[in-house]
Amino acid sequence: MTLLCVPLVGRTVEEMKIDAAAAAAAGGDLVEIRLDYIEGFRPREDLPRLLHSCPLPVLVTYRPNWEGGRYDGDDATRFETLCLAMELGVDYVDIELKVADKFVDFLSGNKPDKCKLIVSSHNYESTPSCEELANLVARIQEVGADIVKVATTATDIIDVSRMFQVMVHCQVPMIGLVMSERGLMSRVLSPKFGGYLTFGILDATKTSASGQPTLEELLDVYNIRCIGPDTKVLGLIANPVKQSKSPILHNKCLQSVGYNAVYLPLLADDLARFLDTYSSPDFSGFSCSLPFKVDAVHCCHEHDAVAKSIGAINTIVRKSDGKLVGYNTDYIGAISAIEDGIGGLGSKDAAMSPLSGRLIVVVGAGGAAKAIAYGAKKKGARVVVANRTYEKAVTLANAVGGQALRLADLENFRPEEGTILANATSLGMYPNVDGTPVPKKALRFYDVVFDAVYAPKVTRLLREAKEHGVKVVSGVEMFVRQAMGQFEHFTGGIEAPESLMREIAAQYT
Repeated sequence: MTLLCVPLVGRTVEEMKIDAAAAAAAGGDLVEIRLDYIEGFRPREDLPRLLHSCPLPVLVTYRPNWEGGRYDGDDATRFETLCLAMELGVDYVDIELKVADKFVDFLSGNKPDKCKLIVSSHNYESTPSCEELANLVARIQEVGADIVKVATTATDIIDVSRMFQVMVHCQVPMIGLVMSERGLMSRVLSPKFGGYLTFGILDATKTSASGQPTLEELLDVYNIRCIGPDTKVLGLIANPVKQSKSPILHNKCLQSVGYNAVYLPLLADDLARFLDTYSSPDFSGFSCSLPFKVDAVHCCHEHDAVAKSIGAINTIVRKSDGKLVGYNTDYIGAISAIEDGIGGLGSKDAAMSPLSGRLIVVVGAGGAAKAIAYGAKKKGARVVVANRTYEKAVTLANAVGGQALRLADLENFRPEEGTILANATSLGMYPNVDGTPVPKKALRFYDVVFDAVYAPKVTRLLREAKEHGVKVVSGVEMFVRQAMGQFEHFTGGIEAPESLMREIAAQYT
């Protein structure tokens, strides 16, 4: 079982002791005491106090500044401190590869049997090739490491694949982690690839390296205790991706039906390269968001009829033969949300959509905009497409037999009675919550305003529309409905737990 290690980075011994108790209460397996973080650290006085009654096994690290730490003294003093920690009964000591041979000589064979020696290497710039990583692991083994630790940095999410390849072939216990937000996958999937331990911080203010998730996220969101070699990997491929609530929603729903999969936020820069790199059947399904929904069409071997007609994909499933199949669940998610939002304002004929005969102004020309424009046209609406890049608005408008406008034109656009406005851009999404595609004064001319953005739940666009007394439809409705479709594709037809999805969406948006 991969251990969950909580790094302690307090500035005082007392703060460290408080955090150690919190780590135990939160479900950690061990703590890493970062001695280099303690201000005015006095080894003989402070180490016994730190270790006395510590509720969890202890890993001691005294990281020098030349390896990304805060210690700026000489190695002899540092070595003496680490030896003292061993004498006091710690379970693990971490030493850097650069000085590991000197430290082993310093020990002179006096390392206690209980204490495991972790020999570590940190690369804060990049992730080397598989061959270079394998050679690095061999060098670490040669100096007498009980546990190999290699930490690199991801400049692209595909870098993580090289760490995974090396981990599964390592003949000794290994900690393999890739730092930065693009490397998050390495931390969560450590149990799948045989990692000895992974790090989870107590909160965002107590980080010791880039890209560390919280212990609560590892346990409660990613359900890391249940991740193993057979766990399927799902995720949201997007850029940016940090703001998404999809990992919370999908993971809790997967857990509720007992499906052995984990859903990750995947910060990617190139969709095709990502899909080519993570081509194992275990990487079995993905959501696609901005800016990859159109790119996904070219990456998939097969498409369902709706996705093909729209020319945008938000769901990819890898079949057992390796072929990628693309779907679009944005279409039904957005259109059904808008129809329900219109409610009694539409036709009394139950067989006819309340969108029929209405004018809808779609803001944007990307994947979500294509889904809304296509769906509205199919329901009998007349479509206007407004976009910052006019040429893209023209292309989409022509595809649905509509009219094109420049985004700036909406300030003075006077729609007919009963018109719907649908924002399908990222304007107003976290963290840029002050953004809006349409000036407030222009919103009073619409009957209904829909915003595909769901984080925050009430965007500036919706807030200003409500101030004019206009009926609004939150993107949360689209979010839940499209997620239900994705869930069923990912799980091979298991019915999505709608009530749970709505409960989670209400809690986290």
